[in-house]
Amino acid sequence: MVWPHEVAACFATRTDPLRAIEEAGVASNATRSRVTVVGSLNMDLVARAPRLPHPGETLAGRTFAQVAGGKGGNQAVAAARLGAQVSMLGCVGADANGAQLRAGLEAEGIDCAALETGNEATGVALIVVDDASQNAIVIVAGSNGEVTPETMARHEAVLAAADVVICQLETPPATVRAALAAARRLGKTVILNPAPATGPLPADWLPLIDYLIPNELEAAALSGLPVETPEDAAKAAAALRAAGARNVLVTLGARGVHATLDGAAATLHDAPRVKAVDTTAAGDTFIGGFAAQLAQGASVDVAIRFAQRAAALSVTRAGAQPSIPTRAELDASI
Repeated sequence: MVWPHEVAACFATRTDPLRAIEEAGVASNATRSRVTVVGSLNMDLVARAPRLPHPGETLAGRTFAQVAGGKGGNQAVAAARLGAQVSMLGCVGADANGAQLRAGLEAEGIDCAALETGNEATGVALIVVDDASQNAIVIVAGSNGEVTPETMARHEAVLAAADVVICQLETPPATVRAALAAARRLGKTVILNPAPATGPLPADWLPLIDYLIPNELEAAALSGLPVETPEDAAKAAAALRAAGARNVLVTLGARGVHATLDGAAATLHDAPRVKAVDTTAAGDTFIGGFAAQLAQGASVDVAIRFAQRAAALSVTRAGAQPSIPTRAELDASI
């Protein structure tokens, strides 16, 4: 998700999602809020610089930090902090980074029984963040490449225990396909965050997915259509629905979320306005918050508004997992 560098904060004008849930007669239920995340875990190496470097250029940076990340890990932490019971299904290396990532997840109360230790080094992400809060990222998969269809089979009980299963594209495609298929067969609500997407998804994936949630760049790659405006997002989402996707949410950062849902009119959900510091993990925060709300029985509209507020709060802070808010922090921002 892409957020502007300086705009006025206005959380106070937003509808409280908790109140909306209560008015809809949906009570939070800890026994009905289980989320399983299948995906990547990386150690993020983050440098801040005045701008992103040009090809071949050496640029002086300002600060450096090493923080837990990876889309799978970020989304697991977001779902846990925002109210769900979470299990992580993935792989780290037998190294210091892997031990640190595992300990961090466990400290969040995330079940790591299905988090295996592989032979490769733990995945890493090299991230540069500029003064406009934009970022450029290079990922080295490492142990994330050792998550296989056989891994899914070994831990099917973890998938079976979930209400919502989340996948991304930072593990091998065959693994993602196996996870989607298993979750569909088990009757779970299935979310795919197609990141990073470089082209259309295999046609047989789309019927396995309940909620396809790309950002504008990913929606363009998946649909083959340009996505620069909310109107473009509507066209891309319609094309993805025609190809077999049930529900498509295109995240547009500060411009909101375009929702094209089965049996409903397409809707643009305006985003809260904030002063952005770092957009890293904003999309992951949205995914985790959205999944946590669905697992608790919230409507899609309520889940979207809740997730938008969580993502907006995350961009006001630096880092990936350090920026993800807790439920209490989100409630206090109203």
